[in-house]
Amino acid sequence: MSLRGDGPIEELSIPSGTTVEEHDVVVDGDVLVGGQSTVELGVRGRNVAIGERVRVGDDIEAEGDCRLDTWCSVDGNVLVGEDAYLGERVTVTGRLMVSGDLDIGDDVTIEEGFEANGWIVIRNPVPTIVFYFIVLSQLLRVGETDAADELAEALADGDDVRDPLLVPRSAEISDDAWRVSTPATVGDDCRLHGNLRAESIRVGERNEVFGSLRARDDVTVGADTVIHGDVTTRGGTVTVESGARVLGDVSAGDLVVYDGAEIQGTLRARGEMKLIQETEEADDDADETDPADADEAADDASETDLDDSDEVAADDADADTNGDESETDDKPVEDEPSASDGADGLEADDDETVDGEAVTEADANEAENADDETTDDETADDETAEEAAPVTADAPTADDES
Repeated sequence: MSLRGDGPIEELSIPSGTTVEEHDVVVDGDVLVGGQSTVELGVRGRNVAIGERVRVGDDIEAEGDCRLDTWCSVDGNVLVGEDAYLGERVTVTGRLMVSGDLDIGDDVTIEEGFEANGWIVIRNPVPTIVFYFIVLSQLLRVGETDAADELAEALADGDDVRDPLLVPRSAEISDDAWRVSTPATVGDDCRLHGNLRAESIRVGERNEVFGSLRARDDVTVGADTVIHGDVTTRGGTVTVESGARVLGDVSAGDLVVYDGAEIQGTLRARGEMKLIQETEEADDDADETDPADADEAADDASETDLDDSDEVAADDADADTNGDESETDDKPVEDEPSASDGADGLEADDDETVDGEAVTEADANEAENADDETTDDETADDETAEEAAPVTADAPTADDES
């Protein structure tokens, strides 16, 4: 990958976890700086590649390889964990320390000397990416696909792939400002010093920027990000997401502020101004209801309705039975037999009560016979009473006769 001219670096990309510590930019991954740029800070990363005519204002520390293209200048020391590649007319004001091999070009100036534990080759080194492409093409040409895969994995450092810090051509990076003519993107969990100037800016989540943001196009401030300065755009849209804090003024063409954002300064918008309250979580919870659970709930409801209908039907049947019984109990009893009625009359009445049906002609005849017998019995009882009456009540005693 060539770092000269326009090149493939089309934006300022600051990966997640980048911090500015005192005078150094600290990155977990690689650092790629385009040609004709100015970096007033020191650089610390895994692999460091500096383009043509780049000026670095402090030390460079690389855990892996370090490449300085032609006409570069470093105002400090260069510490390399593996191999180092220095092009023509590179100037290092400090000391060069290399743990591996050293490829060095013509007219290189190292004011405090250098030290390398590996091979030292004085020549004009082939650009690293060009060399890798040449090797890969030759391996594929002869059919050594396994070796080509191993080389590709080595270039990608295996599975540990990290996003690099990309600085476009003609950028200016210092403790005061980061100025580029391309879009700028900041990852998550970063801590930066300086004002950020770019064509458009997008800042991720949980960042802290000690400076202002200014762009020609859109500016987006992610959630839980703190901006210690103003946010300004000429004609774009400024979006401040939930939980973000802007400790300054906001000026934009259009302004979008989410619920939970905090802006301590003045809001200015030449176009629309929107305040958005998020209600998507409740809708997502309603949409995430499992259809199987809904079917089970419907089945349970239908079973409950069936059970309730069965219970209601049983209750209605019981109520009808109780009503029949109450009607039977409330029906007036006709022809109650007296205490002197015979056994036949009682049996006839029991038969009528038990059967609950209309009295047949035979039952009626039996009832008439029973009534006749009862009348005869009453007549006999009356005659007996009349015969005994003179004796008990009206007959005079022996004392009366005397």
